[in-house]
Amino acid sequence: MPHEQKISKRAKLDKELVKQALEGNEKAFARLLMHYKDSVYHIMLKMVKNPNDAEDLTFEAFGKAFSNLSIYSSEYAFSTWLYKIANNNCIDFLRKQKGTTFSIDQGIEGDYENGNGHKIKSNVPDPEERMILNQRGKILQGYIEKLKPHYQNLIELRYFRDYSYEEIANELTLPLGTVKVQLFRARHELFGLLEKYKLNS
Repeated sequence: MPHEQKISKRAKLDKELVKQALEGNEKAFARLLMHYKDSVYHIMLKMVKNPNDAEDLTFEAFGKAFSNLSIYSSEYAFSTWLYKIANNNCIDFLRKQKGTTFSIDQGIEGDYENGNGHKIKSNVPDPEERMILNQRGKILQGYIEKLKPHYQNLIELRYFRDYSYEEIANELTLPLGTVKVQLFRARHELFGLLEKYKLNS
């Protein structure tokens, strides 16, 4: 069937990119991110209704996916696995924001029904997972170091040390609104660098 053929071709490419990423190929990470960034962002935006939060959740989803890439099973499409991580992370965010209960298997965009049985690790990293996250973080470090020092610091606090917006504001003695705006700009520049790297590869 044509539809299955198309999915199979994309899945085959993703499988190769995941293999290269696990071998430390930074271009493979960049290509995976740039291919799925917009679709993950739009899903997050539909769920949280806030562009800044959607940007945060998109970045966090990729961070968690990349840090756990070694447990990804090619039995499922990479997009299935990534969207599941993004969905679960967003559900956790909404629970914290509103105290609302959601089904952990709540569907998004109908893309991953075949992956419902695939288990994703807890979104709260244990010491071993945090060590893996720190190691994987080094893959992106080369890109982050190209940002302005202030933006590097914001990314470090938010995504590597898990500070909340409020904690960052206190740490840097900045207004909360300023922190959100500057983090948005830092993310935007980082994604821009990744896009440029991909296009020049």
